[in-house]
Amino acid sequence: MSTSPLSTARSARKALAERLGELRKDAGLTGRELGLRCGWSESKTSRIESAKTGASDADIRAWCAACDADALAPDLVAANRTVESMYIQWRRRHRAGMRRAQDDLLPLYERTGAFRIYCSNVVPGVLQTPPYARSLMAMITKFQGTPDDLTAAVASRMERARVLHQGGRTFAILLEETVLRYRIGSAEVMAGQLGHLLTVSALPAVSLGIIPSSAERTIWPLEAFYLFDNSLVSVETLTAEINLTAPGEARDYIKAFRELTKSAVFGASARTLISDAVHAIR
Repeated sequence: MSTSPLSTARSARKALAERLGELRKDAGLTGRELGLRCGWSESKTSRIESAKTGASDADIRAWCAACDADALAPDLVAANRTVESMYIQWRRRHRAGMRRAQDDLLPLYERTGAFRIYCSNVVPGVLQTPPYARSLMAMITKFQGTPDDLTAAVASRMERARVLHQGGRTFAILLEETVLRYRIGSAEVMAGQLGHLLTVSALPAVSLGIIPSSAERTIWPLEAFYLFDNSLVSVETLTAEINLTAPGEARDYIKAFRELTKSAVFGASARTLISDAVHAIR
C-alpha cells in the first residue's frame, strides 16, 4: 500500500526540520544559543527542529545566519515554500473567504490539458451547478468558521467551469454512485445538479464514469483526488489540501485511477444510474 499523502507532507516538513537541526549542531550551538542569536526562545528552536512548528522564511534566514551558513538560506527557503504549498490547511486557505481559493485555481485549470478526477463524496467543482456549489460552500464555511463570501466564491467557481467548453482539453471523471445520493442542498438543488451531470456527460471532451455501489472492486474507495496532466496530484482531506508532485506518487494515483475505472460504468449505463438517483429524490 502506498504512503498516504498526509504522511508524505509530514515527511517533507520533518526532513527540512532535521536539516535545520544538523546546521545548528554543525555550528556547535545549543538550542538556547541559537535562540539567543535569532532573538527567540529555546522552546521555539525545539518546536521547529521537531517539526511541531513550521519555520517562516524569515526564521530560516535567521537560523542560517546564526549558524554562519547564509549561503544555504535560498535553497532552504525554497524547500520550505515547497513544503508549505504541499500541505495547505483549508482554514488557512479560506481565512479571508472562499473566493480567493477559487481564483487561485483558474491558472492551473487553464494550463492543464488532461484532467483525471475521482470523487467519492461530492460532485467535483468543475461539474457543479451554482445552487449545488452554494449549498456545499455554505456547509464548508459554517464548519470552518471562515468568512462568508459565497456569492463571489460561487461566481469564481462557475468561471473556472468554462474550461469544459474551451476545447483542447479532456476530462476523465469518476464518481462513486453514493455521490449521486448524498443530499447537498434541497431536493430541487439535487435534481438540478443531477440533470446537469446528464447534460455535461454528453460533451465530447468529458468521459463521466459512475462506480456502482454493487461493483466488484480492484481498489477500495479513496479520498477525492485530482490529477492535472501527469505533473500534479491534489488530494482533498477534511482539514487540508495536499499537493503532490513527486513522479512516483503521481504514478500511484494514475494507477489508482486506472483501477477505479475498471469498476465504473459509462454512457447509457452511467446515465441510468444518474436518472435513478433523480427519481429517488422526487
